[in-house]
Amino acid sequence: MRTPSKIYTVGPSVEHALSQIKRGCDELIVEAEFAQKLARAEATGRPLRCKLGLDATAPDIHLGHTVVLNKLRQLQDLGHTVIFLIGDFTALIGDPSGRNATRPALTREQVDENSCTYFDQAGLVLRRDKTEIRYNSEWSEPLGAAGMIKLAAHYTLARLLERDDFAKRFRDNTPIAMHELLYPLMQGYDSVALESDLELGGTDQRFNLLVGRELQRQYGQEPQCILTMPLLEGLDGVEKMSKSKNNYIGITEPPFEMFSKTMSISDELMWRWYDLVSLRSNEEIKALKRQAVEGRNPRDIKVLLAREIVARFHSEQAAEVAAFEFKSRFKMGAIPNDMPDVAVKSVNGGISISALLKQAGLAPSTSEANRNIDQGGVKIDGSKVDDRALIVRPGTYVVQVGKRKWARVTVA
Repeated sequence: MRTPSKIYTVGPSVEHALSQIKRGCDELIVEAEFAQKLARAEATGRPLRCKLGLDATAPDIHLGHTVVLNKLRQLQDLGHTVIFLIGDFTALIGDPSGRNATRPALTREQVDENSCTYFDQAGLVLRRDKTEIRYNSEWSEPLGAAGMIKLAAHYTLARLLERDDFAKRFRDNTPIAMHELLYPLMQGYDSVALESDLELGGTDQRFNLLVGRELQRQYGQEPQCILTMPLLEGLDGVEKMSKSKNNYIGITEPPFEMFSKTMSISDELMWRWYDLVSLRSNEEIKALKRQAVEGRNPRDIKVLLAREIVARFHSEQAAEVAAFEFKSRFKMGAIPNDMPDVAVKSVNGGISISALLKQAGLAPSTSEANRNIDQGGVKIDGSKVDDRALIVRPGTYVVQVGKRKWARVTVA
């Protein structure tokens, strides 16, 4: 597939699709080229091949991961082919992006165990019947030593050392293992093997995606375009969503937890989530923003977001039940609307539950806090706490002690 010389007309339908695809993105490289790809696809009826690669380094997916998956779903809805690439070979190398030390290598057993859950979870966002699932071991393992050497001949060490993390480690005399230098090449070769038209990834993947674009050019293919998506802020609205920071929503969490956590985000963060998480159209989101300016309660708009998220990962019925339960707790007195907002400081990334209760003014002493825990009177986000040793990570929580003491506690 060589670069086409024919110029296609970019009409209103292509402009509309481009607007939808660009929503919430960090960067589109190169927009004019991608507009031509869209126009060609419309004129010829050949859908674009849109690729996302994920290394199987962990078994679970949270809402932050779905930012890129949502963009893939939009591309599916526009009629294009989505390739969900599981990096079972590249996971054995370990992606060094953004790291200042060599990433420990995974075993084949660990990779296989993680891989088996990936598409089951991603399938909660993507249309399974319209998704091409591939594993990069299909072409990477047969490449062999001779093929690897030929591949490496298409890229220079100087170009690899332009990458920020490699450059910093080189300046600091921090070791860079040879296999780490191979990672961007192997990820880039995936695009050659799949003849990708568009590759998606987080902003931290920009360099690797550009390598794929260059390798396609070296192999005589039309270079892929690149769409990078920002990293989603977690419940605290500050740090990126992460399990280690306990500011996440897992896509397999129970409906009520998912709903109530979404309702806990700030009004400002809500619009960010609408852009990155919601599958609503640009026009629908603009209408909601207009309604907010005209006086509609942001809380009602947030309910729509929470319902959409629960419905996507569970069902419409589950979303309706979660919304009713949430409304019942707040409107019928189970959870007070006017609970105090309290901030407490973590130490070494967390705070003990007893210290949290004391600092938040929910217990007069540590011993009283422990007594409440032992008696089953302490709940966080509706879940009973039965472990005195619980460490609460940074995030925002609704904390209850007994029937009358409540606080919205932010652990910073």
